[in-house]
Amino acid sequence: MKNKLSLALAVAVSLTVASVFAAEKEQTITGKGMCAKCELGQTPKCQNAIQVTAAGKTTTYLLEDNAVSKAFHSKVCKGPVEKVTATGTAKTEGGKQMFVATKIQ
Repeated sequence: MKNKLSLALAVAVSLTVASVFAAEKEQTITGKGMCAKCELGQTPKCQNAIQVTAAGKTTTYLLEDNAVSKAFHSKVCKGPVEKVTATGTAKTEGGKQMFVATKIQ
């Protein structure tokens, strides 16, 4: 009985670890760059956002406040930028789509 329980626990842990690593796979998103505060009114302070439209659905990714995002913010706070490409990892936090950018163009 203990062996079956140990095996079940090991399988559950490995599936959890696999899903965490799969969720953090680097990806590239392209869309309209804008300020989440000034343009969208979604945040209390200035923050980069990228709106991606695919299959008729628009998803807004709020960019994590890191050095890459801070360096790019002056370009989108003046007004929206029609085409922004960001590379990094996506996650959901508090019901919002977040994106941790490692590169923004």
